[in-house]
Amino acid sequence: MALFDLPLAELEKYRPTVRKPADFDHFWTSTLDDAARFEPLIAVDPITTGLALIHTWDIAFAGYAGHPIRAWYSRPAGTQGHPLPVVVEYPGYGRGRGLPVERLLWPSAGYAHLLVDTRGQGGQYGNGGDTPDPVGSAPSAPGFLTRGIGDPGTAYLRRLLTDAARAVDAALALPDVESAAVVGNSQGGGLAIAAAGLNNRVDALLASAPLLCQVERAIGITDAEPYNEIVRYLSVHRRSAERVLNSLSYFDGVHFAGRTTAPALFATGLRDTICPPSGVFAAFNALGTPLHRKEIAVYPYNHHEGGDAHHVVRQLSWMNDHLPV
Repeated sequence: MALFDLPLAELEKYRPTVRKPADFDHFWTSTLDDAARFEPLIAVDPITTGLALIHTWDIAFAGYAGHPIRAWYSRPAGTQGHPLPVVVEYPGYGRGRGLPVERLLWPSAGYAHLLVDTRGQGGQYGNGGDTPDPVGSAPSAPGFLTRGIGDPGTAYLRRLLTDAARAVDAALALPDVESAAVVGNSQGGGLAIAAAGLNNRVDALLASAPLLCQVERAIGITDAEPYNEIVRYLSVHRRSAERVLNSLSYFDGVHFAGRTTAPALFATGLRDTICPPSGVFAAFNALGTPLHRKEIAVYPYNHHEGGDAHHVVRQLSWMNDHLPV
């Protein structure tokens, strides 16, 4: 893919005006207050995985409206009684939590790790998910972004982002946990930004190629999925564009970034058509985090894969500086 977005010099100072509803803060305060009526942890059950060096539990926690959300919780063997930072990780679009032996990076590095399932997803790639979305919606385009999107109160994204914020409370309610980082790539990166903006208990934010950042621009410059779900929906519901774009603005990562003061490490590939770099920089530049405590890794010749394993090495080094074990 050729370069298609703004030049890097412009991206580095890119601070667009992004549509923001007047009741944005009230909307999210009331949503989270309602979710907080439920104790975060529902079930914590140890499981056998065959791994000798990592212990794992099957977790259920209360997400939006108390709906049970599944997660795998892992930590290095022999660390019970020893408080650890916990890394709360969110999967990419269409993926669920998979199997407990899949995502072993963070417990292998000495951290506790909560891998959060994605309600209603898990059927597009990977090894599945275990969390249904019990709420239906009006007609939508195939995928998840337009489910219930005619009104922010009924939107699937409202439930999903609330789950992300509540996952932090669930992680910190587990024994022998002392602080929390949120991490994700693509959809997971967008959820990490939302969690950090909605839950002030987040101590570090790592977001790579995040989805849901400056959504209105993204659907104008890329035909890639999943943003194209929105375009397809509007191509049928021709008179609903203003209402839909207003609903989407309640879930834009740029606004959540502005509520975030935690140390942050972002990443983008400048040829990424799935999550365009302008949206990533818009969120990064909007962060309330002090300049000396935020970084963005730029991979000029990469698409959505960004820095791949090279960036993982950078994440581990960054975490050792900001939230060491």
